[in-house]
Amino acid sequence: MGDIEAPESSPPPRTLLLSLLPTKEFASSRKGMLLIAEVALSLVSFVCFAASTAAAFVTVPLLEFLAALFLLFAYSTKFNERFKGFLWPLMDFMRCVTASIIFFIISIIAVSKYGGDASKAAGVFGFIATIVFALDFYLIFNELANFLKQGRESNDEPSRQQDEFSDSDSD
Repeated sequence: MGDIEAPESSPPPRTLLLSLLPTKEFASSRKGMLLIAEVALSLVSFVCFAASTAAAFVTVPLLEFLAALFLLFAYSTKFNERFKGFLWPLMDFMRCVTASIIFFIISIIAVSKYGGDASKAAGVFGFIATIVFALDFYLIFNELANFLKQGRESNDEPSRQQDEFSDSDSD
């Protein structure tokens, strides 16, 4: 009767700054690790391009950094689940395809045409970013293909049932 119950063990409230960071569960997931790698590589590539003689290519890493940062925020805070009107996987797929192609092109140009260590470093980080973006779009493509394949199989079953039903009616 006189026992004092222990308060429920709820997680401590997150501060504003901590709420902007991805949760531990998302950061350790495959998508979380890919997005964190994309953000980091785009930022490093941006800094290298800004410091090099190939500064004309600084826009691409900056835009990819901002897009990857936005998607990292959206996926980690489940912002994407609130807006069902957007096709988030398709948008992410298109971002990764264009990023990998453009990073590959500007990295080749930075390594071959421009001299200097910063240009070479920007090209190397651009090639690494190309691989990470390509891996991400490959995994997204597989997930989309499996989703569409499952949808097609569930759509085929009712049509088979209707065919079987109409065949039994004609007997």
